[in-house]
Amino acid sequence: MSDEISIQDRLYPDATCFGCGHANPDGLQLHSYATAEGAVATFRPWPQHDNGLGFLNGGIIATLLDCHSGATVFDEADRRGWQAEGEIPYPFVTAGLDVRYLRPAPLTEPVELRGVIASADESVVIADVQLLWDGKVRAEATTMWKRWRPR
Repeated sequence: MSDEISIQDRLYPDATCFGCGHANPDGLQLHSYATAEGAVATFRPWPQHDNGLGFLNGGIIATLLDCHSGATVFDEADRRGWQAEGEIPYPFVTAGLDVRYLRPAPLTEPVELRGVIASADESVVIADVQLLWDGKVRAEATTMWKRWRPR
């Protein structure tokens, strides 16, 4: 994957989003990569992401799931020709995020993210995402993204 360009760098390189904006030097700098099935990413937690018990903080996990699902959705929208309109950088925005925490995620090891599109039309896209470590799902989410149109 290191030779490929990430979805974020390809579609929204100037984004300042805390989770996936590469123009935010204080953000998580998530890099997601398109696959035939959806999108994948690897994230190495920082010591500052501690939940107080030596594991990855739940808020950081939710942010990673949200932002990785966004990359999955934006890649799908790009493939279908559903570009953003006008000055808006993104064709969709998060309208729902249902996170389920299944087991602790490590603070000192890289975690894997996987995202797939569950359903898509030009007004609403549903994505399923997982955060894994050691071959086990640590958290998962179903996300709903709605078309963002300027008014």
